Amino acid sequence: LSFDEGQQWKKYSFTNTPLFVDGVLGEPGEETLIMTIFGHVSHRSEWQLVKIDFRSIFNRRCKEEDYQTWHLHNQGKSCLMGVKRIYRKLKPSSRCVMGKTYSVSMTSGSCDCTEADFECDYGYERRTDGKCTPAFWFHPSSMSRSCTTGMTFLNSTGYRKVVSNNCTSGVSVEYTSRRQQCPIQAPKGLHLVTSEGTLSATLGTNVTFLVFLEEGDGARTSITLDFGDGHALTYSNVSSIEEGIKYVYKAVGIYRVTATGENILGSETVMLYLHVTCQLEHIHLSAPFVAVKNKEVNLTAVLLPSQVGTVTYIWWIGNNTEQPVITLEGSVACTFSREGINAVTVQVSAGNIILQDRKAIAVHEYFRSHLLAFSSNLDDHNPDVAEWRQDVSRVIKKSLIQATGVHKDQILVTILPGLPTAAEFFLLPDKQLTEGKAEKSSAHLDQLSEVLLSALNQNLVQFTLRPGVQVTVYASHLSAAPLVDTNENHSGSAMLMLLSIVVVGLAVFVIYKFKRKIPGLNVYAQMQNEKEQEMMSPANPTETTPSSQRDLVHSLEILDTEFNSRPIEVK
Repeated sequence: LSFDEGQQWKKYSFTNTPLFVDGVLGEPGEETLIMTIFGHVSHRSEWQLVKIDFRSIFNRRCKEEDYQTWHLHNQGKSCLMGVKRIYRKLKPSSRCVMGKTYSVSMTSGSCDCTEADFECDYGYERRTDGKCTPAFWFHPSSMSRSCTTGMTFLNSTGYRKVVSNNCTSGVSVEYTSRRQQCPIQAPKGLHLVTSEGTLSATLGTNVTFLVFLEEGDGARTSITLDFGDGHALTYSNVSSIEEGIKYVYKAVGIYRVTATGENILGSETVMLYLHVTCQLEHIHLSAPFVAVKNKEVNLTAVLLPSQVGTVTYIWWIGNNTEQPVITLEGSVACTFSREGINAVTVQVSAGNIILQDRKAIAVHEYFRSHLLAFSSNLDDHNPDVAEWRQDVSRVIKKSLIQATGVHKDQILVTILPGLPTAAEFFLLPDKQLTEGKAEKSSAHLDQLSEVLLSALNQNLVQFTLRPGVQVTVYASHLSAAPLVDTNENHSGSAMLMLLSIVVVGLAVFVIYKFKRKIPGLNVYAQMQNEKEQEMMSPANPTETTPSSQRDLVHSLEILDTEFNSRPIEVK
């Protein structure tokens, strides 16, 4: 036991054997000097009770001289949370009973404020020297941006008193926020952002713009927001647009969005460039089916939809697969120096979507090409899809070969996209027959062209699209198909073709009238007449059979060398 707050201890024995103490019995508030301790000698033994009577020791009540004062402190500092607290307690040497009437008495008094009673205010942080200074992201002047001219606001000193601290005087005036008049200043530190923090948006969706003002009389500063598409809105003050400004763009593009803050003292403008895009769905590489060796060719990437925003085009042309060509335009010019099939691949990158298309271009040093037209019933069955065009191109090529006997390696056919349906066929030289000579290749291709055009003009090229649908193929510039079409829906096309023939007839008449004034025209007309006599067909077109056309092609294989060497004199 210790009667002097643990300074001295005395040992007393109440039992003969050690006792495991389970508790002490005593009624709360009971004025008694008898203590009862209960416990057990072992885990299996019964409870043992020990009764201790302190009446022989504490035999009197405490008097005033038995008490002393005690100061509450923390590590020697008597001021805690700005207050000094003094308590009255019993002296360690006094052995007396306080009794029921005893009450704890305490006196307190305020302390002078010190720096320890303050913490750093919002936006400030404590440095190594103990001072509170603004953080890198905080601008103290921004606290007055919502302040109205003529009113006051609390200007922080960087400190604020710790909550529940009751200190007074001292450094309180130096560290407490001061009330000041709202400043009169021009807008400064204007910010314009989107609610998502991005510079892109999807077409047709809401875009929320947020406008912030760091310094200035926010209540008297008007805000004008120009969306960059010809529309603008003006608001009377900054506080009226705290929740943002919503806007929906109706067209794809890059828009310069401008926010202007203005009051009687000045103005400030800030802008951002917003990319409005829509999802890229499909691309089509438009390229010639056949190209001339070492001659410039234009390649074009067609997008669907046509306007999707900012896109990047990546081109792999021919054998150059390591270093692609990157452009911001949808077309590029190139040349092919190697004959044969050259592959072209284009990738289009729009946002996080990348699509590509690939085309094979047949490159030759010489070739001839002609446009083809069809009877109008083909348009009714044209879905204008790539797969359909490929299938019909193969059918037309097969029909041309059957009608003329031209070798399959010398002819290529492609259906052009769009309506009305049109096509183009290409004639390629036979390297073995012409032995690679330019003169022979050119003459040979011209004669093959005459054979094919003759078959087309005699309506010998036909194919069955489906049961009951027979399609006739014509040479586009000589085709009379619209004139013989009895379908009422195409009467407008027939009139247009008839008008074209009349115009051509007038042009021929004018040339004939003034042919003597045009140098070399006589020689050209004479050669043209010779070709027309060679191409004249019998009165009945059905008498010309595909076998006769094959004989004509066979006869063309023996080229007339005199034709190539005969000079043409132009007078």
